[in-house]
Amino acid sequence: MANGPISMTQDLVTVTIDGTQLQVPKGTSIIEAAKQAGVLVPHYCYHPSLPSPAVCRMCLVEVEKAPKLMPACVTTVTEGQVVHTDSEQARKARTSVLEFLLINHPLDCPICDQAGECELQDYVFQEGQGATRYSDYAKRYNPVEDFGPDVLYVANRCILCTRCVRFMDDVAGTPVLNVSERGDRAFIGIDEHQLLDHPWAGNVVDLCPVGSLISKDFLHKARAWDLDKSASICTGCSQGCSVTIDTRDNTVVRLRPRPNLDVNRHFMCDTGRMNYRWMNRGDRIEAPLVLDGNRHVATDWDPALTRLRELVQRSTSTVLLASAGASLESLGMLKSLAGSARLTAAVRVPLADAEAPLEGVQNLALRRERAPNGDGAKLLGYSTDFAAAVKLAASASLVVIVDVELTDAEATLVGGASAVVVLGTLQGMELAAAQVILPITNVAEENGTFVNRDQRVQRYSQARTAPGMARPAWWVCAEAVPGSAPATAADAFAMACRQIPALAGMSYKDLGLNGMVVPGRALASVGGA
Repeated sequence: MANGPISMTQDLVTVTIDGTQLQVPKGTSIIEAAKQAGVLVPHYCYHPSLPSPAVCRMCLVEVEKAPKLMPACVTTVTEGQVVHTDSEQARKARTSVLEFLLINHPLDCPICDQAGECELQDYVFQEGQGATRYSDYAKRYNPVEDFGPDVLYVANRCILCTRCVRFMDDVAGTPVLNVSERGDRAFIGIDEHQLLDHPWAGNVVDLCPVGSLISKDFLHKARAWDLDKSASICTGCSQGCSVTIDTRDNTVVRLRPRPNLDVNRHFMCDTGRMNYRWMNRGDRIEAPLVLDGNRHVATDWDPALTRLRELVQRSTSTVLLASAGASLESLGMLKSLAGSARLTAAVRVPLADAEAPLEGVQNLALRRERAPNGDGAKLLGYSTDFAAAVKLAASASLVVIVDVELTDAEATLVGGASAVVVLGTLQGMELAAAQVILPITNVAEENGTFVNRDQRVQRYSQARTAPGMARPAWWVCAEAVPGSAPATAADAFAMACRQIPALAGMSYKDLGLNGMVVPGRALASVGGA
């Protein structure tokens, strides 16, 4: 595995890279040291979360006093070392490698899903030759292979970087891929008795630097330059993997892992990867609804909020039944609906039968708890005994249901309450007896935070426009309660933190893109096994 976070106790060495002198920990590879100097050394086989075989030869650099060019991915820095990544000799070597790779590489860019994100495209444009010396020779051709549930292999585009093989061997611990044949006949082979159906197999698509391994799910959906990208958090389980949401024309089309060495390194499971279609559902609640006689009537926000305020003020006992997928901001503001009434608050945390760990990375798995914010709810005082809260709801003055679907038996019990209010995203969640039904946003349509199983508070950003009149749940609650209402999600987060002593003073700026651990909590680190 690549170098981990820098420790202040590590021995430092001084190196000079392209004229920039810097100090880096002893044992750091030249390629990683160059990043700290603001220099990206071209590479294909190297990846910071995989072992480095130095097979692609793209990262060759000139090291003074060395007898030949050195591969930057496996050569470690030494005291006083002087490195030239852009010398004439290094550039000539990279140009030669690129020419070699393009001998049999097809001109698939107009139809390739990787176009616009392809490292071969980038480096050829940057340093490649303007013409080929092999126009008289036919390129080799191999048919597309179906490797598994979501992965296709286009052998013609493969540059044999072996990232996929090393991921399955060293990280997933399931060696189903290999390099078959030799020379210009070599290709990535798969065990004929197995499929690439490991719970984390989709990462080979992200790791592939060209368009050789492609996702069936994303096939021909969008071009890279048509996508808007937003930093978010996976909602598939309590691990809280950092992800990027890719949207096109206000539709979520893909989720991909976002590097976070403390949570998921560079990976995400296939369950989380495919957990996005619900964000685009068309059966959304798009306008506030109030009960008029025996039917619900669409109205504006002002009348709906007025009705909600009346119900809150009359309540002597309030039960909150929420989803553990609700943000920390929303769960915090929801408690303000209770006012002086007796409050019972619970979240539903769906549980799977088992976990699916990634063998080569410690403390990384698809968790049993299939919700992203169960720990955040606990910090705010919510119970996870949802069944007990539902029983109490039968005799409550006010029940507030937040984006959680009830079973028929649960709906019958909740129907016994004096008043029911639903804050939901999808049609069908509302109860026939609900006095008020209010449309709220989902995770792709709002800014917010989750707390994962390791007590790390993490931000997610809005990726698409909310449908109709939907608003974040924290906004709805704030508007329904007299007093100073938060103007932004950051303000709502600050108010939620006031309810949690351990988070006092924490802000969005503190969280950054990788999150922040709740002070005083002991954590299990994520890293190589």
